[in-house]
Amino acid sequence: MKNILYIASEGVPFIKTGGLADVVGSLPKCIDSRYFDVRVIIPKYGCMKQNMKDLLQYKFNFYMDFNWKSEYVGIFEAVVDGVTYYFIDSEYYFSGPSPYCGDPLFEIEKYSYFSKAALSALPQIGFRPDIIHCHDWQTGLVPVYLKERFADNDFYRGIKTVMTIHNLKFQGIWGIDDVRDITGLSDYYFTADKLELYDNANLLKGGLVYADAITTVSDTYAKEIRTEFYGERLDGLLNARQNDLRGIVNGIDYDVYNPATDSEIKHPYDAITFRKEKIKNKRALQKELGLEQNDKKFMIGLISRLTDQKGLDLIAYVMDELCQDDIQFVVLGTGEEKYENMFRHFDWKYHGKVSANIYYSEGLSHRIYAGCDAFLMPSLFEPCGLSQLMSLRYGTIPIVRETGGLKDTVEPYNEYESKGTGFSFTNYNAHEMLGTIRYAEHVYYNKKREWNKLIDRAMAADFSWNASALKYQEMYDWLIG
Repeated sequence: MKNILYIASEGVPFIKTGGLADVVGSLPKCIDSRYFDVRVIIPKYGCMKQNMKDLLQYKFNFYMDFNWKSEYVGIFEAVVDGVTYYFIDSEYYFSGPSPYCGDPLFEIEKYSYFSKAALSALPQIGFRPDIIHCHDWQTGLVPVYLKERFADNDFYRGIKTVMTIHNLKFQGIWGIDDVRDITGLSDYYFTADKLELYDNANLLKGGLVYADAITTVSDTYAKEIRTEFYGERLDGLLNARQNDLRGIVNGIDYDVYNPATDSEIKHPYDAITFRKEKIKNKRALQKELGLEQNDKKFMIGLISRLTDQKGLDLIAYVMDELCQDDIQFVVLGTGEEKYENMFRHFDWKYHGKVSANIYYSEGLSHRIYAGCDAFLMPSLFEPCGLSQLMSLRYGTIPIVRETGGLKDTVEPYNEYESKGTGFSFTNYNAHEMLGTIRYAEHVYYNKKREWNKLIDRAMAADFSWNASALKYQEMYDWLIG
């Protein structure tokens, strides 16, 4: 039996702000438990839902040296779906109203504490991992600490580490003096070949330098981040470590996202019944959102954080043109004020045609995946993306830009060979996007049989976690040797 430990800042079903939590919550369940004992450590956040807190059992506590003082560390435990979760408890660091507080220096202190506490707890938990799988900058110090203060302890000797980049844009950057003080690392670690980057300390860089293997969440993103445009100033390091870098595409939980059993949608359907049943979800969605009730309207969905990364400036540029077409456009999400207001404006201007829902609702997101005809993701960059996988699962045809995981998971429609699961465009260009949307409209309105075949292929695509889990298992076997 090989022991694998995931250390991460969030994980479903306990706490979620983004796709990272889905990976940490879903992947361990799919790793073959006959060969691997996979456990997870996350912080015990005060903002967790009460029903989740009720599952936690207190195990023990201890004190550790951290940031020039003796700091309390509590350990709690819960078992969900056969996976053991451990929780690091600290009232001071984790009692806020949300997991992340927005103060970068406090975040660095908090996750430095978390990284050290997670490692310190292992002998008392009685679980010695063969591999520690770290996720994003919040755990970047784990590989560093393992090679530093834990290196002389027999318990930790020989433990391998994997560093997974979920989004390279977030790196944990702050001034060297403060980070050296907080972490207790010596000057030796703050040089250009270790944690220093452009005169600052960079926690993610530390993890990438010291980890035994590096993964990211799609093949194309693994190539993109080695270029200057996508590399966020770490492309040099990632090129130097390219032999240790691999892309493994994320999956989605096929039990949660299943149009045949989804309790959030009014009219369940599957790959056989969608021709009759899917349209009923469209009617229900039009009614719920106050849109014109018309089966024939080409309905486009967008569920997203409303940020620059998501390509919303392209939509802003051509929305007036797009709204001259016979379409409906449904938006769900929150984010930057300029985009929230932009979609509110188009809802006001084209009421009955555009529905802007500037909040987040898990239930409504499922009804959009089920009710829309197409799903738009024109991202500037997208490490993996989960929305296009969900839309494929629901037979809602994705229209995407060819970047990162979008390129790896959506096969562009080929009308001559009757292949493909969606539509895609290459350049970050508003009219190229508009042309692709209009091509999709054309197929939808004029080639109904072809459109239904697109849905057949989309719903047959397998992006469950099982396929990804096999690739992670291969990597673990390779690392342990």
